[in-house]
Amino acid sequence: MSSKGKILVAMSGGLDSTMAALMLHQEGYEVVGVTMKTFDYATSGGSKKETGCCNLDTINDAREVAVNNGFAHYILDIKDEFGEMVINDFVDEYLAGRTPNPCVLCNTHIKWDALLKKADALGCEYIATGHYARKGVKDGRYFITKAVDETKDQSYVLWGLSQESIRRTIFPLGALRKTEVRKNAMDAGYEAVATKSESYEICFVPDNDYRGFLKRRKPELQAQVNGGSYVDKNGTVLGKHEGFPFYTIGQRKGLGIALGEPMFVTNIDPATNQVQLGPLSELNRSEMFVHKLTWQKYHQPEQLEGLLIKIRYKDKGHTGKLKFNGDKVWIQFDEEVAGIAPGQSAVFYEGEDVVGGGRIHSSW
Repeated sequence: MSSKGKILVAMSGGLDSTMAALMLHQEGYEVVGVTMKTFDYATSGGSKKETGCCNLDTINDAREVAVNNGFAHYILDIKDEFGEMVINDFVDEYLAGRTPNPCVLCNTHIKWDALLKKADALGCEYIATGHYARKGVKDGRYFITKAVDETKDQSYVLWGLSQESIRRTIFPLGALRKTEVRKNAMDAGYEAVATKSESYEICFVPDNDYRGFLKRRKPELQAQVNGGSYVDKNGTVLGKHEGFPFYTIGQRKGLGIALGEPMFVTNIDPATNQVQLGPLSELNRSEMFVHKLTWQKYHQPEQLEGLLIKIRYKDKGHTGKLKFNGDKVWIQFDEEVAGIAPGQSAVFYEGEDVVGGGRIHSSW
């Protein structure tokens, strides 16, 4: 029996999860590796090979690391759960004119639940991942806090984790910079892992063509939505588009229309199949509602003051006033914010700490 106990480590075969497993193994934990099979990309009809966490090569890479270091490795097939919740939500959100955030949904409702169930079955007290994040505890409450390497910080996609999920999770890479992790892999003799390229794509859309994915997933979709109108803020028709699900708030490229100045998608109306275009200034909004909330650092804050609100992963954050309105939080920003997209996540920070978050419901 290990001196530090038994821990289940999510291993995708990539640099970060490999080094997380090796670090914990070296620290004295009894490591059990698990690779989650979330999606079989070959069934989607895509034009490229499987990538990321979904192909046989990465599963074999993870298993090889485990075997070479003398710890067990399992494959966890969660394709059904992933498809029912994450992929279906992804499609439904676009069909509702919103912009989904599948990584948040997957972390919140699929990956952590699956990892904890497997951990319980194997007698593991803790689980670990290669996310760049840390966890904190205050007054009995567990919460995510930013990683040391803010350029790689992934706290934004972890706002939905429950108290139990955070309590039982260890983030070995949270105190390290990516350059250190890569150097450690080289020093340990894992040059192939250290030099792997990073993927910034959605795991089930590895060719990064979400329009194509929607068309393959819903073959009847093109006929249903083709021929909608681009309009300006006054309702004047500017031209024709391919169908409202194929656009997202803030989009500039791929519009297929030239109007003499840079134009952005500023609003989407599924009922009329209209996509509103306007200059950058028309993307600005001063208020929004956020729903489907999860609170981490506090059970439910009585006063929501002095928080920084991030509306997308790479957002620098914005200040504003937050007020409860039923099961939603109403936010009035101190300054106008560009590109608020319903369906995306809004995450509330107190310094480095995640207070909570939710889905953007609407903006104006």
